[in-house]
Amino acid sequence: MAKLFEDDELYFEEYKKSSRRNAHPRQEHAAPEGRKQKRKKQPLYKRVKKKRKTMSPAAYRASMFFALLLHCLGKFLKDMLAACAVFAAAALLAASIIVLPRVIEWKVDADRIVEESTAASFQINESSTIYDSDGTVLATLRESADQKYIPYEEIPEDVVNAFIAVEDRTFWENSGIDLKGIVRVVIGYITSKGEEVHGTSTITQQLARNVYLTHELSIERKGKEIFLALALSEKYSKEIMEFYVNNICYANGIYGIAGAAKAYFDKDVDELTLSECVYLCAILNSPTYYDPYVYPERVLERRDKILGDMLEVGFITEEEYSAAVSEETHIQKPTYEYNDYETTYTADCAIRYLMELDGFRFEYEWDTMEEYESYQEVYNDTYTAYKHKLYTGGCQIYTSLDTDLSASLQEILDEQLSFNTELDEDTGIYALQGAVTVVDNETRKVVGIVGERTQEETDGMYGLNRAYQSYRQPGSAFKPIAVYTQALMEGYTASSTVENINVSKAREPGVDVQSLTGTKMTLRRAVERSQNGVAWKIFDELTPAYALSFVTNMHFAKIVPDDYYDASSLGSLTYGVTTVEMAEAYSTLANHGDHVNATCIVSMKDSHGDEIYEEPSSREIYTDKAADDMVDILKGVLTNGTASSLRWSRSSDIEAFAKTGTTNDSKDSWFCGATPYYSIAVWVGYDTLKTLSDLYASTYPESIWKESMLAATEELEAAVFERNTEDASYTEALRGTSYYDYLLAEMTVRAFLPGIRLRITVWSG
Repeated sequence: MAKLFEDDELYFEEYKKSSRRNAHPRQEHAAPEGRKQKRKKQPLYKRVKKKRKTMSPAAYRASMFFALLLHCLGKFLKDMLAACAVFAAAALLAASIIVLPRVIEWKVDADRIVEESTAASFQINESSTIYDSDGTVLATLRESADQKYIPYEEIPEDVVNAFIAVEDRTFWENSGIDLKGIVRVVIGYITSKGEEVHGTSTITQQLARNVYLTHELSIERKGKEIFLALALSEKYSKEIMEFYVNNICYANGIYGIAGAAKAYFDKDVDELTLSECVYLCAILNSPTYYDPYVYPERVLERRDKILGDMLEVGFITEEEYSAAVSEETHIQKPTYEYNDYETTYTADCAIRYLMELDGFRFEYEWDTMEEYESYQEVYNDTYTAYKHKLYTGGCQIYTSLDTDLSASLQEILDEQLSFNTELDEDTGIYALQGAVTVVDNETRKVVGIVGERTQEETDGMYGLNRAYQSYRQPGSAFKPIAVYTQALMEGYTASSTVENINVSKAREPGVDVQSLTGTKMTLRRAVERSQNGVAWKIFDELTPAYALSFVTNMHFAKIVPDDYYDASSLGSLTYGVTTVEMAEAYSTLANHGDHVNATCIVSMKDSHGDEIYEEPSSREIYTDKAADDMVDILKGVLTNGTASSLRWSRSSDIEAFAKTGTTNDSKDSWFCGATPYYSIAVWVGYDTLKTLSDLYASTYPESIWKESMLAATEELEAAVFERNTEDASYTEALRGTSYYDYLLAEMTVRAFLPGIRLRITVWSG
């Protein structure tokens, strides 16, 4: 550019001479007649250079600078666009190479599945069988006898029209898919970076999903669903509506329109009114949200919406619409199924395993309560669908459950709580209830479980299994797994001096908990005497996010965003925990901090006899030394602490550790502990929160635990807890430092993949 500005004075002189002339524009040579001259447009900086003599030096410099700048910028952008085009083409080619084979595979699989299907494929109702640890049949799982498959000709016309009006108005014309809906799914998937995979599904797509696929929200599942729908639509016609009406869930584990009519209205389908037909159709949009037993007003609101759709389409008249929305709906009260607690717990384990097998993403941490509630809705609907698959899938489920042990647990629970015969006014069952879970520390399997007191006069009426279905506040039994073992990992020892601060003061808004002082004692003594102020201050120091991450990593299902406060150090949780979760957590302490998800399944075979079960893997929650130190401290609870009156050592030569747990006003009472052989968790309380008079953790729950442990360890040899001194955490301790002295930061982050969480630990040295 320097040359362009040389000899400025000469340019200036030339400029002055030219400005005196009345120069006329140069005449261009005329192009030959009949021929149009074509010129190539020159770059801007060249055109500016040609006009140099007519411009002042300053104007020329400025013009040339901006002309060259624009020229360079334009060339850069042109090169970048060319490069982007090349990269985009390469990426598209690579994506095609990767994705296309999978898409072809989905298409081939869909064609094969549908080609092999018959009408009978949509009428499968093969019961599953549960076996105990000896291989004896424990129970047979089957759907309700009221659930009946009906042919298309018997389906009320109002039911068919209601589904078409609200779900798929082009059902009789489309090819099984909704192209506009698919485009919306693709756009939503791209713009949300994989988070959003929702989209309108036709009736045929919904049938494909319910019968052949999972309810996981993924682009792969959506792709398979589309190909299956296309194949189904090509092979079947009105049968698709028949299959659909008989295979969808109408809430509460009820499948098929005939079963729903009988369950909710005690009628056969041909007896249903227009209003009742549409009422049942309203449920399927979200069986949990539109549960007639829980949210009848929601179902009525959606019923009226569907009736409006039917009026809009022309399926009903104004008079029929007005009569239907005005009709009162009378739902039959539910009758609770009654099963023994081994059966219901096994079914729960099997259902969750089938969900896992099909890719359902279980979640244990949420940022907001709204996220938690949304997840619960999806979970409940998916759980119901897989319960249906289990009850009709012909599975053979072999378990670790010892029926003799469970019978002993039941007898112990009944005897210890026999002093209270008060009945619940609503259910007619005993008001004071209890639950017990036993986990084998070697196999990590549940071997014994009891969910309520025996009450023969209520058999067949009620069957809540509180061992895994009732979430209750655990009180101080929560401290070892949520506070103290973490503290031991962070440098505390059994002999560390701690302070028992005033909890009432600590609860005050704006208080700096770490500045509070209190009675000094050793950490060991604080645990033995269950000092709340010590647990509160340490938990605050650790931070709720860090401390509770260990609990959620053990897959406690209901640790919600509202629990991330200091009060959780005392077990004051929004929902709470179950005896299964607590027995599993105490088994983790007994196993040097290594955790395995509790289950009672040892083998599971499908209807073809093929093994489909794989054992869950073990993962470290606490360091070996921290867990072993926690076990050693908890032994003192039985000898010098709140459970010393149990006098365990006089009853058994097997070493044990334990922790009491009683909530405020004694509304819930726990006793959790372990021997080298078994871990047992006991809960006693009322289903509806009520103070337990004269109930303390060292009385009824403690007695139930002691008798249960003696029954489980009968005839077993004396045993003590062994330390795993070969672990690296002991090596660091011998150097005089904490195993976690090298820990710089630990945080939970969201990965770019939808719904995935990663725990990242950063180390130095």
